[in-house]
Amino acid sequence: MTAKQLRQKYFDFFKTKGHAIIPSASLIPENDPTVLFTTAGMHPLVPYLMGEKHPEGKRLANVQKCIRTNDIDEVGNPTHHTFFEMLGNWSLGDYFKKEAIEWSWEFLTSPEWLNLDKKLLAVSVFEGDQDADKDDEAVEIWKSLGVLESRIAYLSRKENFWGPAGQTGPCGPCSEMFYWVGDPDKVPDSFNDDNDLWVEIWNDVFMEFNKKEDESYEKLTMQNVDTGMGLERTLAVMNRLDDNYKTELFSNIIKKIEELANKKYEESKEITRAMRIIADHLKAVTFIIGDDKSVTPSNTDQGYVVRRLIRRAIRYGRQLEIKDDLWISKVAQVVVSDYADVYPELERNKDFVVDQLNQEEAKFKKTLEKGLKEFDKLKSDGISGKEAFNLYQTYGFPIEMTQELAEEKGIKVDEQEFKKELKKHQELSRTASAGKFKSGLADTGEETRKLHTAAHLLLAALRKVLGDHVVQKGSNITVERLRFDFFHSEKMTDEQKQEVEKLVNEVIKKDLSVSCEEMSKDEAGKQGVLGAFEYGDKVKVYSVGEFSKEACNGPHVEQTGQLGHFKIVKEQSSSAGVRRIKAILE
Repeated sequence: MTAKQLRQKYFDFFKTKGHAIIPSASLIPENDPTVLFTTAGMHPLVPYLMGEKHPEGKRLANVQKCIRTNDIDEVGNPTHHTFFEMLGNWSLGDYFKKEAIEWSWEFLTSPEWLNLDKKLLAVSVFEGDQDADKDDEAVEIWKSLGVLESRIAYLSRKENFWGPAGQTGPCGPCSEMFYWVGDPDKVPDSFNDDNDLWVEIWNDVFMEFNKKEDESYEKLTMQNVDTGMGLERTLAVMNRLDDNYKTELFSNIIKKIEELANKKYEESKEITRAMRIIADHLKAVTFIIGDDKSVTPSNTDQGYVVRRLIRRAIRYGRQLEIKDDLWISKVAQVVVSDYADVYPELERNKDFVVDQLNQEEAKFKKTLEKGLKEFDKLKSDGISGKEAFNLYQTYGFPIEMTQELAEEKGIKVDEQEFKKELKKHQELSRTASAGKFKSGLADTGEETRKLHTAAHLLLAALRKVLGDHVVQKGSNITVERLRFDFFHSEKMTDEQKQEVEKLVNEVIKKDLSVSCEEMSKDEAGKQGVLGAFEYGDKVKVYSVGEFSKEACNGPHVEQTGQLGHFKIVKEQSSSAGVRRIKAILE
């Protein structure tokens, strides 16, 4: 089975169950500062899981581009990835546990769909704790479908309670499905999730709770279902492969790395691991930089993750003795070619991706050799925080790279002292990399609504002052401020900033109504609605008089008079051809 066939089968199945197919959202979260990237299919749908009406209805399905950075260190084994695609289906207050489980089983085992051997499947459910009960109901449903009790495991919160995507928001207990990838004649009678031959392929989340900022849980007003099936893992299972990197989603990329390194993927364990890390990391950065809301390498926030992935890939390329100059963009071009039919934004942004990768590789290679020589001079009994910081500041080594190099030598790095040095120099926002922000998409509080509405007015004003070439590149909203990225090649003058502020404040003063209507994407396009291309066949369009008309999924105020006074605090470059405004409401 090909990836294209698997995606299509999934869509076809859920269409028979009354689901609308919606497009993948951007990898860069819209107005959610609690996480750096879109981590799951449910992430862009948080407002609807919290009760807002979705224009496509109560049953949805899609394949979502995802980035997860919490287990970068595990990348290198056969099943872990930084970038992956998640097939998902959702019920927004419609069906619940019984239907979700029965349909998962039907899709996996029915001859018409995936036709997996029932004898090679096992499941896990939530064992219960102080916040949520033991999920005996799910167990009974699985048993009624013919799953043996010995193949059902009760697991802890760590394994079987999902969410929220950020610090707050919808979450709940889940039931996971595992497939035996070992010898079919040696499948154990019972299920033990510690055995790596049981590979998790699907997760049904029963969203019953909302996690609040004080860490407490409240019952959601409606019960939702959120499921996720990893495309890469499922594709490997469908083709009886014990390694995701042998599927068509990686084979061309690995082939390119083999060619560049003049080595074979399975030559040794070290070579296999290095090639997996390079393939994974360069695929991830190609998707992040190639996103329409692109993030480029930097020393803060998402850009830090991009830089870390690129530099880690370059280091493993050095381990493979890749000699070509500017080789990482050659791998990226294979990624673009493999995925362009599914994600056309990669082809659209290919030149930008290549340019950014070439710049970053050239920059890093200049200092890498010197840095490695410096590292080799360090004491064998451990590396101080000051030494680790010097490697970071002078040679551009992310702390994680220094830790990895140290681990290979069997020595430790004083991470606490490194952090103190870092704080002293204020070089890098570790806060952002840890995702420790307040607010988020789940926070539909008054301040968030105000700033979200102000972002619409800001875009409209920028287009009036600077021209129609201005389109939104991304935004990030906390309860304190609005950050807004947009296409524009030149620094704004003081006069232009004052004119933008004046236009926004005039609209606020008029106390105009903020109205919402649903329409087809085609109709939105005809009306010149901004941002309509990002959403599904039906879109929500928010209008502020004749001033602003934009497709959006976020929370808004009802009248512009509620906003107060709009003020631009800072205007600066974000990346090539992209400017960034930070603004507040007083």
